[in-house]
Amino acid sequence: MGEAPDLALTGTALVDGSLRPATVLVRDGRVLEVRPPCADTRADIGAVERVTLADDEVLLPGLVDTHVHVNEPGRTEWEGFRSATRAAAAGGVTTLIDMPLNSVPATTDVAALETKREAASGTCHVDVGFWGGAVPASLGRLAALRDAGAFGFKCFLVDSGVPEFPALSADGLDRALAEVAALDALLVVHAEDAAVLDRAPAVAGPSYAGFLASRPHEAEDVAIARLLDAAARHRARVHVVHLSSAAALDSIAAARAAGVRVTVETCPHYLALAAEEVPDGGTAFKCCPPIRDRANRDALWAALGSGLVDCVVSDHSPATADLKCLDSGDFAEAWGGIASVQLGLPIVWTAARARGVPLADVVRWMSAAPAALGGLDGKGAIEVGNDADLVVFAPDATFRVDPARLQHRNPVTPYAGAELTGVVRDVWLRGQRVVADGDPTGEPAGRLLRKGIR
Repeated sequence: MGEAPDLALTGTALVDGSLRPATVLVRDGRVLEVRPPCADTRADIGAVERVTLADDEVLLPGLVDTHVHVNEPGRTEWEGFRSATRAAAAGGVTTLIDMPLNSVPATTDVAALETKREAASGTCHVDVGFWGGAVPASLGRLAALRDAGAFGFKCFLVDSGVPEFPALSADGLDRALAEVAALDALLVVHAEDAAVLDRAPAVAGPSYAGFLASRPHEAEDVAIARLLDAAARHRARVHVVHLSSAAALDSIAAARAAGVRVTVETCPHYLALAAEEVPDGGTAFKCCPPIRDRANRDALWAALGSGLVDCVVSDHSPATADLKCLDSGDFAEAWGGIASVQLGLPIVWTAARARGVPLADVVRWMSAAPAALGGLDGKGAIEVGNDADLVVFAPDATFRVDPARLQHRNPVTPYAGAELTGVVRDVWLRGQRVVADGDPTGEPAGRLLRKGIR
């Protein structure tokens, strides 16, 4: 075998897309070998640390979450790197990419990116990369952000909710796409149409039906169609974030068939929750675009199954409890965002299992696919040479969501009290155990990642 490993894990493992018995050998933070387990393994490998999984456990690659709002610096009371990455680790997420808005300054230039990296330095329990921001003031200067290590560029086609991150107009989108295409980079897009939202009924008070009417699916459909047309003209690579409207799938399919380089994500809340189940005043459920009806949810599941939707990521978007207006239940005033980075795997697995969807598919959507989206070499699979980001998961175990056990800073969740299936028990980040028996351990071990540098 050559080099001796320093860690060996034996049990059922997700390797090459299927669950099978294996021993995964690790050295210096990377997967050294994946072999069938054998009777003489202990004598053969001489590993310093040996782990044998229980009969009810499986070994998975660490999840990759490319849509996380950390908000530090500037709005650290909403969420900070230490708390967000502890929550990620506890949920089996070993790599995340932070969104460029909600922090102050927003990550729209190199100086702001360095400020954010300084804030994150030494505090992260998982590996962390950063998206840059494409706003009117940053157009023409995206190459500098790319060269500084940004993984791509996020833009809004509608008001973002914070003044530091203005939306792009139609002309601004064209300019951004031309620039991104010249860099062969990626533009990730919050696609809702402001004109459609302006014509929709105003939302007021605790009615969820009223809130839903204020963010109709047509806002997504129109904006996505416009984005796809522009991407085709510029031959640019684009990614639609947090797809909620299944009505947009036909235009996405047509664009992809025509050669448009478009990928799509959806989120756990769109796959597990439905408008019919959201109580009036339930502002913990508010997000934009919103949770839609059961039929829409079914169509999103079908699109995942067909490959039309590529990946599932959290859109972890926390805020303080007062900003969620939990007392008044006023959907007009409440901050829109669901914080679920710690719960994403059991949320999606619980819903998938009920539909007969195998665990291997869920892990592909939540690990390999987002790793490919971000160009995160060495992440997303248990393969020789990859980072030894490993998760021990008990797929049949159940638990009830207790907000007090959530690691993110403000434990507001629409899943409070829900019974979920699937428990993350242990996590290794590059061969170092960072979660034991469900609890984050030790000092932060995460690295700050740069695009193109492993």
